[in-house]
Amino acid sequence: MRIKRENTAGIVIDIQERLYPFIHDNENLTRNTARLIQGLKVLQIPLIVTEQYSKGLGNTIKPVQEALGDYEHIEKGSFSCCGSDEVCSVMKNSGRKNIIICGIESHVCVLQTTIDLLAMGYQPVLIEDCVSSRNPNDKRIAIERMRQEGAIISTYESVLFELLEVSGTEMFKAISRIVK
Repeated sequence: MRIKRENTAGIVIDIQERLYPFIHDNENLTRNTARLIQGLKVLQIPLIVTEQYSKGLGNTIKPVQEALGDYEHIEKGSFSCCGSDEVCSVMKNSGRKNIIICGIESHVCVLQTTIDLLAMGYQPVLIEDCVSSRNPNDKRIAIERMRQEGAIISTYESVLFELLEVSGTEMFKAISRIVK
């Protein structure tokens, strides 16, 4: 199955200030996620941003906010983004079936969101180098489970070029600058 731009949206799950310092390999995660978001914006892929209990966990980290530009987050209480009526409504109204996923933590909110998206008829596309957990083993096991459940596993560079489809365009040049 090819991931096509016109049928794809993205979700940035809970990349928040108070938990983030404890996430494994968070510097690479920050860099990769910012590049993914910048690329998705070039490709005009709609993005949903969630925050879990922001009063306690803080807001989305500054580098991700900068990559997003002007955005509004959706506050959620459930681990799964699909537990939020607002998230579900935005996804449904987008009319898109492929959902690119980045965020934390892999074994909690990302995993539960992925499983629920599958149950709701969406195709989750998990960006492996844009998700993490505090414990690397939790991430590894969660990715195995998501793959077994039916999620597509990709990387930020691979999915951006798959969505792009062709070279020689202004979008190609912009994506190329982002990934270098």
